[in-house]
Amino acid sequence: MMRTDRYLLDNRQTEAGQRFDAVATLFDPTTFRHLERFGVGSGWRCWEVGAGGTSVVSWLAKKVGPTGRVLATDIDTSWVSLAARPPVEVRVHDVGVDEPPGEGFDLVHARLLLVHVADRERALRSMIRALRPGGRLLVEEADPALQPLLCPDEHGPEQQLANRLRGGFRDLLAARGGDLSYGRKLPRLLRQAGLRPVEADAYFPVTSPACAAVELATIRQIRDQLVSSGLATDQDIDRHLANVASGTMDLTTAPMISAWGRKV
Repeated sequence: MMRTDRYLLDNRQTEAGQRFDAVATLFDPTTFRHLERFGVGSGWRCWEVGAGGTSVVSWLAKKVGPTGRVLATDIDTSWVSLAARPPVEVRVHDVGVDEPPGEGFDLVHARLLLVHVADRERALRSMIRALRPGGRLLVEEADPALQPLLCPDEHGPEQQLANRLRGGFRDLLAARGGDLSYGRKLPRLLRQAGLRPVEADAYFPVTSPACAAVELATIRQIRDQLVSSGLATDQDIDRHLANVASGTMDLTTAPMISAWGRKV
């Protein structure tokens, strides 16, 4: 059984694919820059945790080649299963609950995942345990508390509405156990776990068409929860979706903080 009831953004929704595509447009260049720096190449064994879409998995598959392995896991593999061909294996797995799906990985990577996982400490331990000595961990998480606004330049009613709905999204995420300041904690958590050396950076898109695409898909996915929780009305959401679709708003996302280290 796929344990999807705890997660706010359901992979089974049609909008999930649109969100994955937009997230890939925004954040793949940053992720791939880090992975290139690690020297990911032929024969590497990689675990992509909470894979969601196919972009990172497909990139890794090209890098590791036929002698390598890419294990892509998620609680719902509806979208990533499209990439399930050698050297990619797709498996249903909950990193916050299940034992690691093996050991000896050269690379373990998770992006925009752990903020949604109730037992983040267990999940992080699981990912580190799966690494071989000398293996690399790259964890990339948003930090909505560090930059909570959808429209930093709140100069009119459209931007005010957008920021109010973004606040509603944060409230829903926090109510499900999400840690809205988790991203900034990653360097410390990786050091405490014994990884050496630990480095980190952050990417913060100020405005991009992909930010609008992420917002449209996300709001459509959580529309029912926003309304049933009293955080917005259907009229609010319709007006906001029209504002975003107009292409006249400067939208952003929370900063994505990337932290990485090597297992000693």
